[in-house]
Amino acid sequence: MTVYRSRHALAGPLTPNRIAALRIPTARRGYRPEDVDALLHRLAFELQRRTQERDEARHEGQRIRGALRSWQSARSHQNGSK
Repeated sequence: MTVYRSRHALAGPLTPNRIAALRIPTARRGYRPEDVDALLHRLAFELQRRTQERDEARHEGQRIRGALRSWQSARSHQNGSK
């Protein structure tokens, strides 16, 4: 199986917008354009969803680390004053 490579269309990082805007040239034989477009749309949607989930998880991790640091600091002060 060959992999579609284009220096112009796929250069740089893939983003949901780049996938949604991607147009693969048609040839005499090949895939139905509407199927390819539907797949690209779904890929863009899934990438956007997973990117959002990743960003939310990172934010939650930062929040938890901050809360842990605050708790550790408060605990340290309590133990130091006893």
